[in-house]
Formats: sequence, C-alpha cells, structure tokens
Amino acid sequence: MPEGLAPSPPARQRLLGPDPSPPSCYVDVEGMAWETSKFPGIRHKVLYRDPVSGMSTLLFRLEPGAVVPLHEHTGVELTYVLEGSLEDDEGSCTAGNFVWRPAGNTHEARAPHGALIIGVFMRPNHFAAGQKFFTESAPG
Repeated sequence: MPEGLAPSPPARQRLLGPDPSPPSCYVDVEGMAWETSKFPGIRHKVLYRDPVSGMSTLLFRLEPGAVVPLHEHTGVELTYVLEGSLEDDEGSCTAGNFVWRPAGNTHEARAPHGALIIGVFMRPNHFAAGQKFFTESAPG
C-alpha cells in the first residue's frame, strides 16, 4: 500500500437489504467557495441537493440587514442558527436555536444583525415575485 494512504474499510452489508452499504459522502465545507445569491447580502454553499425530490441542505451567510423576500414553503424547512439571528413576524431564532416551518408557511425573513444558518429544505420555496433562490427548478 502506498505510504500515507489508509486502508479502505471493508464493504459493510446493509441490514435491510442484500446490497452493500453505500458510502458516506463527506463535504469539505471550508474549501467550498461562497455563491452569491440573487438577493442582496445573502451568500450560500450547497451542502446537499437531490434534483429528483428537491431536498437540499445549505449553509447561508446573511449580512446585517439582509432580507429573504416573501416566500411560501412548499415542504418542511428546518433551520439552525449558528450565529446572529433570523427574524420574521412570528418570532426570532437566535444563535444556538432552531426553527422549523411547515409546508404552506408564508413569510419574509430578516437578519437585522447578520446570521450564519444551516437550512434543510424538503422542496424549493416559492417566492412571491417568482425569483429562484438557490435552485433553478420551480416547485412541483
């Protein structure tokens, strides 16, 4: 074996099927470039995206005063705030806290002091003005 390379672990058998266990997918988040969104003051990194289901996980950086315009959630959204706060008319989610929104929830989100958040979306959001945020596909 070449020097410095760790041996590959043996393929593990799935518990609920005859196939081998599919491998984990590790993401070098630090090494990824921030993408500029279509909304001022908001950048993101796509950590996971399934083009078939529309499910995705993103890391967002919102500058102070950034606004995610009026939108409706077409599936459940899960948001964990790492830094700062994310606010709307229903409340404020601060660093170290979590908010989830059901499908159909309609709101405008603001980051008055900036924020770093992880968002998990079951399906892409639908924006009132028809914008596409982190996806180019329209909700199904």
